[in-house]
Amino acid sequence: MNKHDRSSFETRSSNAPQGERKNQPRIVLTPGEPAGIGPDITIAIAQKSLAAELIVIADPDVLFERAEALHLPLQCHTYDPASPRMHEPQHLTIMPVKVSKSVIPGTLNMANANYVMQSLELAATLCLQKKADALVTGPVHKALLNEAGISFSGHTEFLARFCDVKQTVMLFLVNDLKVALATTHLPLSQVPAAITQPHLTSVLNVLLNGLKQQFHLSHPRILVCGLNPHAGENGYLGKEEINIITPVLKKFREEGHDVIGPLSADTAFLPAQTKQADAILAMYHDQALPIVKYIGFDRAVNVTLGLPFIRTSVDHGTALDLAGTGRAESSSLEAAIEAACDSIIVAKK
Repeated sequence: MNKHDRSSFETRSSNAPQGERKNQPRIVLTPGEPAGIGPDITIAIAQKSLAAELIVIADPDVLFERAEALHLPLQCHTYDPASPRMHEPQHLTIMPVKVSKSVIPGTLNMANANYVMQSLELAATLCLQKKADALVTGPVHKALLNEAGISFSGHTEFLARFCDVKQTVMLFLVNDLKVALATTHLPLSQVPAAITQPHLTSVLNVLLNGLKQQFHLSHPRILVCGLNPHAGENGYLGKEEINIITPVLKKFREEGHDVIGPLSADTAFLPAQTKQADAILAMYHDQALPIVKYIGFDRAVNVTLGLPFIRTSVDHGTALDLAGTGRAESSSLEAAIEAACDSIIVAKK
């Protein structure tokens, strides 16, 4: 029998001895836009077994109402740092943040924009304070946040500012492929000016360190795409490869790093290339994302390298038309949680 027990929303004691839990990952999750599928996929994940402690920062009433709409059982318990509890199927540990206005699945409400940001800031603070090992984020609606007067181009950029980090790198995981971006959410017209030698050097340093620290790759091999078609065709289709990208890569190779390129992006993602590399560095968002999403839209994970904590995310949007229907897939969120757990284990070795 489905049970949506609001009376269970209270502080509970630990459900396993601390000695059995001390090495288990503690993950904080933000479902994102409350009118989208973030609550749906969070509730779907709640039904599963997880080898982690999961703390969800959300309005419990939103989760209960969505669970009722989805006909899924859910019990919630208030987060108590003194009594950590491992995840149990059909249960969620909640750090409550209230929405300003009641939520209608599929219908955006600008009044709840601050709720989204408050949840994210609280989650990042927990990680900065070492009270959580990793942050996993659900999808937000960027246009709504900006319409509400909140400057927000993406989680990656927001977290870099919030954590006072000069350089982060957006990395996507899909199957065995790792694809990083030299620039993120920029209009295409602004990309060439953003790719400078200092910027590309900083990106490669963060990418190399991240691959070593989070993926245990002692000497990562990176394929680097050119900016222009055919990697500039020896200068006939653009000079950025000659003036910027090649000198940077030459310097890294002289330092002993295994960086290859610049390569034409139309061949860099062929299996013959990717199976010989640990990661590919693309120059801009849509040079890489169509390939990532074609390969595994429902399994791709977004990772932010360069933060003082581990952060992973789903690689899809709010899907307002699916909210509350029961048709939303939770596989990307499940993959994001698994990737966070794997990175935590590597980091603690």
